[in-house]
Amino acid sequence: MVNPVGPMGRFLIMAGLVLVILGVLLQFGEKIFNRGRLPGDILIRRGNFTFYFPLGTCVLLSIILSLVMALLKRR
Repeated sequence: MVNPVGPMGRFLIMAGLVLVILGVLLQFGEKIFNRGRLPGDILIRRGNFTFYFPLGTCVLLSIILSLVMALLKRR
C-alpha cells in the first residue's frame, strides 16, 4: 500500500533542514564569512551618508542557489 502523504513528509523534513542550516548561518555567519568584504561589493561613505550595495555577495549567492536547485532538480 502506498502512503499518499509520503512526499509531503519528505518535503517538510527537507524544508526543516534548510531552515536549520539557514538559522545557523545567520547566527554564526558573521564569524564564518566576512560579509560585505567580497570583491564587487560597493561601499560609499561620504560624511554621515553610507551607501552599501552587495553586488559581489548577490552574485555569489545566486551561483550557490542555482547549483543547489540544479542538484535538487536532478533527483
